[in-house]
Amino acid sequence: MTLLIVIIVLALLFDYINGFHDAANSIATVVSTKVLTPLQAVVWAAFFNFVAFFIFKDHAVANTIGKTVHGEFITLQVIFSGLIAAIAWNLLTWWYGIPSSSSHTLIGGFAGAAVVNAFWNQPDLDFEAIVAMDKISKTLLFIFLAPLIGMAISAFITLVTIQQNLLLRTGIIVASCMLTWFAFDYFEQIKMVEVAHKVYGESPEWSSKEGEVRSLIRGYDEVGAEGLTAQVSLLFPSAESSLTSKLSKGLNGADNSVMVWGIMAVAFLFVLTFWYVEKFTTPTAYRVGDMFKKLQLLSSAAFSVGHGGNDAQKVMGIIAAAMVANGDIEDIKNMPDWVPLACYSAIGLGTLSGGWKIIKTMGTKITKVTPLEGVCAETSGALTLFMTEQMGIPVSTTHTITGSIIGVGATRRLSAVRWGVTIQLLWAWVLTIPISALLAGLVLLLVRVLG
Repeated sequence: MTLLIVIIVLALLFDYINGFHDAANSIATVVSTKVLTPLQAVVWAAFFNFVAFFIFKDHAVANTIGKTVHGEFITLQVIFSGLIAAIAWNLLTWWYGIPSSSSHTLIGGFAGAAVVNAFWNQPDLDFEAIVAMDKISKTLLFIFLAPLIGMAISAFITLVTIQQNLLLRTGIIVASCMLTWFAFDYFEQIKMVEVAHKVYGESPEWSSKEGEVRSLIRGYDEVGAEGLTAQVSLLFPSAESSLTSKLSKGLNGADNSVMVWGIMAVAFLFVLTFWYVEKFTTPTAYRVGDMFKKLQLLSSAAFSVGHGGNDAQKVMGIIAAAMVANGDIEDIKNMPDWVPLACYSAIGLGTLSGGWKIIKTMGTKITKVTPLEGVCAETSGALTLFMTEQMGIPVSTTHTITGSIIGVGATRRLSAVRWGVTIQLLWAWVLTIPISALLAGLVLLLVRVLG
């Protein structure tokens, strides 16, 4: 029990460090464009880091992190070693102002310690028998995909935003919102099918009833979680009654309507602002610039919500994995309510502490960012984080916002991006997982030697 308490404290400490290490991701552009002072910016970002607690309910990223390593190889010593390595690498990169990924630091440390622990006991094991390669491969793939997605979305948003024809700009935004709505509805349905399969998959009726379940889930918006729970449970009359409450909880967690309506509301406010400034006032350069400064408050808030929701979940997964290893809970999804609350609080407090060294790199060294470009980069980053969270993929907020900043810079001209700095960042991203894994392995060996 003592080691479990130490691990929980270390995990929350890592979450706090993650907050001030990644504070620059949320506030670098809003500070560099002088929309907010550094103090105002960290308070703003920290508040919306915590607001994510009320928006992200399914904890899909936490589940992915906690199941990166197969359960039989997870011990409290493994988690302890992974956390020590992740904290050390995070502090080192923060000290030198390198915007590396806290997410990949944690994953690398966790997996590295588990591999060393497994080989210590069974040297003839295959690597794939220790770690979940499907989860690792997705994480590795999104080291490159997340910034590319952020870059593409930010370039698109920038080109739409600078479109002179207001009606055309509004039409593109409306069409984009519709596509976003359908995409998130698709993610929601996938999650709900997974929930139903997890609850009733062992039932003999599942194979014949799966099609009906999918059909019922498509009508979720009309009946809600309670109505769908009642409909689905009627298809499995022989199942235990306790499974109904599990289904209801899972469906509520998969419901992403708060997130989707939030995205639609922000898009509506953007359009409303564009029309007011350009049609109901004289659109001088000063007024247009002031408009984008105000919109940057919205975009930075959205990105801070995505940052909190994505990064706090990674620590939730680690704490839940430790509780499973210690026998306190049966499954990561059964984590007690205090775990998410503590993790969101820790990352918010960390962001409140700031991360001034990395702000300079993110806000000025990659490319010079104007308020318009800050809005586009942060909006792109937020959308990317919301989308990957729905897929349960633990991406890096650092990689995402860096790609978004590059995207807005490249729309001006490719030479506007300082590619030398970008290549240095890329090396830091690629090396983070193997270095963290190596550090964690060394820490575990030291723990083993010292008993």
